[in-house]
This record gives sequence, C-alpha cells and structure tokens, in this order.
Amino acid sequence: MLVLAADHLIKDVAGFADSVDRAAELAREGYLVTFGIEPTAPETGFGYIEKGAALGSGFQVARFVEKPSVEKAEAFLSSGDYLWNSGMFCFSAGVLLDELERQAPEVHEAARVCWQQMREVKPLESGMLEIPAAPFAAVPSISIDYAVMEKSLKVAVVAASFDWSDVGSWSAVSGLIEADSDNNRAEGEAIFVDSRNTFIKSEGRLIAALGLDNLLIIDTPDALLVAHADKAQDVKHVVTELKSQNHPACSLRSTGVRPWGTYTVLEQESRYKIKRIEVWPGRSLSLQMHHHRSEHWVVVSGMAKVINGEQERFVGPNESTYIPAGCAHRLSNPGLVNLVLIEVQSGEYLEEDDIVRFQDDYGRHPA
Repeated sequence: MLVLAADHLIKDVAGFADSVDRAAELAREGYLVTFGIEPTAPETGFGYIEKGAALGSGFQVARFVEKPSVEKAEAFLSSGDYLWNSGMFCFSAGVLLDELERQAPEVHEAARVCWQQMREVKPLESGMLEIPAAPFAAVPSISIDYAVMEKSLKVAVVAASFDWSDVGSWSAVSGLIEADSDNNRAEGEAIFVDSRNTFIKSEGRLIAALGLDNLLIIDTPDALLVAHADKAQDVKHVVTELKSQNHPACSLRSTGVRPWGTYTVLEQESRYKIKRIEVWPGRSLSLQMHHHRSEHWVVVSGMAKVINGEQERFVGPNESTYIPAGCAHRLSNPGLVNLVLIEVQSGEYLEEDDIVRFQDDYGRHPA
C-alpha cells in the first residue's frame, strides 16, 4: 500500500517512481517505510527523521523529532543525519495491522469494529462501502506517527530522490506563484500599489493592497485571513480558537459536496437562504421532506426531474417550481449535462438538519 497526502506537490514523476520502488523493496521485507526529504533549510514547520543503520535501499529510523526550534533545525541540517518527515508511507496491509494491534490496540479494535459493521451493510450502487458514523466516531483521534511509527521497531526511511513541497502553509502556496518585481504574488484578481512581499488569494472579488509589506491576505467565501507572513505556520492557532468558540466555520463551508453534486450558499438571513445547486448527470437527491421551510427552484441550465408530493414533472431552463413545507419531494438530473438551479428557502428554521429522508441512493437512509 502506498499512502500519500493530497496536499503535496511533486513534479519529478520519474524520481518519485524510483523512490517508491526502493520503498516497496523494504516493505516486502516487513518494514513500515516512510519517505524522508533531504533538508534544504533549517525549516521549523516540518517534523524530522533521524537516520539509523543502513538497510539496503534505505535506513532504519532511529527516531522521529517534532517540529524543532531554529537552533535544533540548524544543527539537524549541518549534521546530515536528518530528513524532513514527508508523512507518506509504503507498507503491506498485514504488517501495518499487526503493528497497529501491537502498538495501539485500542485503535486497532475500534477500526476492526468499523470494518465488521461495514461488511454487514449492503454496498452502495457505486460498489463502495460506507463507514458507519457511530463506530467511526469512537475510533481514537491520533495520528499514525504517534500511534505506530514512533513506537514500532519495524520502521524504515527512504531518502526521496524527487522534488517535494508540502503545500501546508500559505507561504508555501504563494511560493508556487510567479512574483512581480516587488515580490508580490496573487491568485485571483488583485492589484498592488506601493506594496512588497505580499501574497493575495481572492476567490470572488478584486482586492487592492496599498502600502503593505510581508502580508498574507486570503479571501474566501467562508472567511478572510490577514496575517503577517512570518506567522504563516500559526494559522492553526486561529483554528484552535474557533473550535473553542464552537464556531460553525470549523464544520460548515459555504460550498458543500454531496454524492449527487454540490451546493453553495449565496446568501442567508434570518428567514431566507439562497443556494446554487448543481446535480451531476444521472444523480438524484434523496426523497425528502422539511418541517420548517419551503423551497422555490429556478432551473438555470440542464433538465430537472422533480417529484413534488404525488406529482412528477420536468423543469427546464428559466422554469421554476415550488415545494411547500411538509411535502415529500425529490430532485434528479435525467440528462447528460450538469443541472444547475437556484434554490430560495424560506421559513423559521433553515439549517441542514431539518431533513427527513424516505429514500436515498447513497445509503444515508437506513433500510
């Protein structure tokens, strides 16, 4: 098994394939293999791996080191004995399960319960098995590094022979974008006046920077972040504060992805909410009902098949339909192109949990 992070950038595909081959050799010998990156700077935002005895195409791991201070990072860099911890792995499933049971038995048992309950449920139409929510919530929240890698004696590291960027901070993201003559970078529409060393990301509107230096400005439909570039690694503290306040920004986004497509909240006030809904070809929302809200649907593009109580009809572009509160309804896309519509909700309660599902193609309604 090759386990990769989704937010890493690797351009040297041939070098990556070579490193994977070397890792697979060690995995076949029974090692849990991680990929180490040769440090190029005393980076304090990465964890480190100390190389131990040589193992053919890699090294035994002597120890894992948490994100260090600048002084320790400089010492690691000069010693030549340390690699950046990429968080990517190669191992056989059997070896990982054995080590998980040995090093973190409570995690192993909780995962086993999840797997057992998954096997008892009929697969979705896609053939996929869905993890039951309740037993999954009972699995201890711990990283694989803490649970297994830092304890096991079967861990090896391969020094990566490919370029690598952990796009894990806004400074790293900005480094992927070409700079202007004042070292400003922008993703989206932005202008810089008398500004230097500043990165702007805009997802929907023009942002003007005037007289700024060394700032990060990240503007999304959900939130706006303004930070000094030297604090790029501390965004996690903002998240921690939001979680302590139980702020909805931690769990809800303006755009949500569902098995049938996506929805985006365009505007919301106390008694109305406006959404853009996109349904992929051949997909259907559940047959559902809402207690506290009614809905108006206006089709922008594509063709909608609508079940509204006892009625069934097709709604095309520039046509609309009305779903009263308490009425069972269903939206489907019978066509070959994406269905896009605007939904206007009105009522005394507009949250996503006001939903009763009667039928569902994606296993979200119990049999």
